[in-house]
Amino acid sequence: MSRRRDPVAPGLAALAGMIADETRADFLLALLDGRAWTAGELARHAGVAPSTASEHLGRLVAGGLLAEERQGRHRYVRLADSRVAQLVEDLAARVAPAAGRPRSLREAGAGSAMARGRTCYDHLAGRLGIALTDALTRRGLLRQDTGFALTDAGLRWFDTAGIPLDRTGRRPLSRACLDWTERRPHLAGTAGAALCRHALDARWCVRIGSERAVSVTPEGERAFAELLGVEPAALR
Repeated sequence: MSRRRDPVAPGLAALAGMIADETRADFLLALLDGRAWTAGELARHAGVAPSTASEHLGRLVAGGLLAEERQGRHRYVRLADSRVAQLVEDLAARVAPAAGRPRSLREAGAGSAMARGRTCYDHLAGRLGIALTDALTRRGLLRQDTGFALTDAGLRWFDTAGIPLDRTGRRPLSRACLDWTERRPHLAGTAGAALCRHALDARWCVRIGSERAVSVTPEGERAFAELLGVEPAALR
């Protein structure tokens, strides 16, 4: 007896096939920094030939996971939208980091910096992201017991802190994103993106190295202590 196939099955299989390649997965993870990369930059990052990178990127663009932009002679790619970022984040959070010792001091340092603080597409993650999420929760600005939602006090806090929230789009105002190093949820969504953007613009946080790692500046330590009562030691 034949069974009627779910019409979503072919699309799901095609999507899984696009991600089921180590080089393409590496590209998607690199692009979680929220920036646009050139094909050459991604090729060097993944350690593959430019022609190989172009072939993989063409497949990801055709499949709707990446968006392509051209500026002069340069071709840039980025994640298509926040939904793609959420998909990659959620899948990455369910895969344990590779076991074993780092192969070099540089690799060990990069891994430590990423665990301490990083951008996760357009919001803050790592111990930094968890510390800020916990502080928002302790102060009654964010509720995690009935979903993951900003309270009225939380909305006022963002306004008082001078961090505007765009509430006109379809993106959730706040969303839990499972942190792949801390194994706990940090703040994502419109609020998470606004907090991250403001922290970088105000230089409370700065990007370090070529990865997604960020560090908190002395100005940031003071700001997070004043606004959320976060101890500077929790941000280092």
